Amino acid sequence: MRYCKKCVQPDTRPSIVFDEAGVCPPCRFAAENEKIDWAARRRELEKIAAFGREHNVFGYDCIVGVSGGKDSLRQSLFVRDELGLKPLLVSCTYPPEQLTERGAANLANLISLGFDCISVSPDPQVSKKLMRQSFLKYGNLCKAAEMALYASAPKIAIAYHIPLVVLGENDAIAFGSMDVGSVTGDANGMKNCHTLEGGNPDKLLTAEITEQDVFLYRYPSDEEMEWAKLKIIFLGYYIKDFTRFKNAELAIERGLTIRQDPPEDIGDAYGFEALDDDFVAVNQMLKYLKFGFGKVTDQVSEAVRFKLMDRPAAIELVKKYDGKCADRFVKRFCNYIGITEDKFWEVAEAYRDKDIWEKGQDGNFKLKVSLA
Repeated sequence: MRYCKKCVQPDTRPSIVFDEAGVCPPCRFAAENEKIDWAARRRELEKIAAFGREHNVFGYDCIVGVSGGKDSLRQSLFVRDELGLKPLLVSCTYPPEQLTERGAANLANLISLGFDCISVSPDPQVSKKLMRQSFLKYGNLCKAAEMALYASAPKIAIAYHIPLVVLGENDAIAFGSMDVGSVTGDANGMKNCHTLEGGNPDKLLTAEITEQDVFLYRYPSDEEMEWAKLKIIFLGYYIKDFTRFKNAELAIERGLTIRQDPPEDIGDAYGFEALDDDFVAVNQMLKYLKFGFGKVTDQVSEAVRFKLMDRPAAIELVKKYDGKCADRFVKRFCNYIGITEDKFWEVAEAYRDKDIWEKGQDGNFKLKVSLA
């Protein structure tokens, strides 16, 4: 395990590759930010917008998948107010037991800004079974939920003959996950990323979870997308200041409600992300055990790249808050999927990467490589 020489991103993220100088892909992309011909990218985006208008069948030029959070709020406003498109918002909702009141309020706030929205609501009992299976099999309680999340927009696009789907940032550029099919604005290969694994949920099937149960979790096939002439783009590729920080600033101005939890409870230094679900703190802790980093690493690494923070300050925040998760979230998650806390920690520890963690004399685990 090693850390990027410029930010604090480790090389343990799936598919990330440092260069010979020990610099991660997102830092390399950020270094080119000022050299990019943003006017040319805007012209490219305008052509894509024209494609959406040209192939409009029922009145909607594009779909924006939304949660009501900072990124989807900015995406929705941008395609409508900057590109002049008529978007249909598609929200893949959490089960009522899981959705926070804050999340419901933020989605309502976004819709109230003047949008049509369709909610896709997978069976909450199936969702719970899939979350349990995702946790037990992958140590990632969000795997199934993300499959439904990413499949919902293209499914609706094909069903309603809407030609264009707009996503947010390209994970390759933002996080260095080089398995999304491009380092451009083309998002048609998004289903091949590490979590979605081609958009096929069959590995999660059990005696209790049948193929019929997972229709909403199955990504459209290449043949379906080709038949529909569907174009999916990463909007962030075309916008110079599409960052979590700028998006949060703009969204808060337009009514976004953020978290008030202390960072040591949620492993989040800013409180403006993943607002609709508290289990994200549990999943980020699991990511920390598996890969040696959590949400704070992602947040401050971006802050360093865009000169909002220096590396020493980023290191301090990582050491204080990364991977933190209050016991109340673990207890709530265990009650939700019907396991004991002992079982939770048994599974969590099974996914700890022993190549990057070692047990100290005090019996506690610590990372073998110190961040400095």
